Amino acid sequence: MTIGQLSELTGVNIETIRYYEKIKLLPLPSRAANGRRVYGPSEGRVLAFVRRSRELGFSLDEIRALLRLSGPEKASCREVREIAAHHPDDIRAKIGDLCKLERLLSATVARCSGTTTAPECPVLDILDVQRAK
Repeated sequence: MTIGQLSELTGVNIETIRYYEKIKLLPLPSRAANGRRVYGPSEGRVLAFVRRSRELGFSLDEIRALLRLSGPEKASCREVREIAAHHPDDIRAKIGDLCKLERLLSATVARCSGTTTAPECPVLDILDVQRAK
C-alpha cells in the first residue's frame, strides 16, 4: 500500500509517518520501481501500535523499547512490565498539572469581566508572560 493508504488505515498523518521513519521508530519501507514507498501489513501493525502507545502517553523512547521487546527475541512480560510500571505515576503527575492549570485558568477567566479593553485583560496577561510584567 502507499503512504496515503497507510495513513488512512492507521489514522496517522503522512508527515508523522515520515518522521517516525526518520527517527527509526518505523523501519524504512521498500520502494517501488517509481521510487514510492511501499508498505505492507506489518508496517500497518507497527504504526497502529505506535499510535496507540502515543495515545496512552508513552514517550517515543519507551515505544522504541517496547517494540524491541516485542521483536524476534521476544522479551518476557516482566521486562515489558518494568517499562509500563512507572507510567501510571507519570499519568497522575500530568493529571495533577492539568488540574492546577484548570484552576488557574478558571480563576483568571472569572476575573475577566469581558468588558475591558485588551490591554487590561487578565486572560491575555496569563497567556503572555511579557504582558504580566
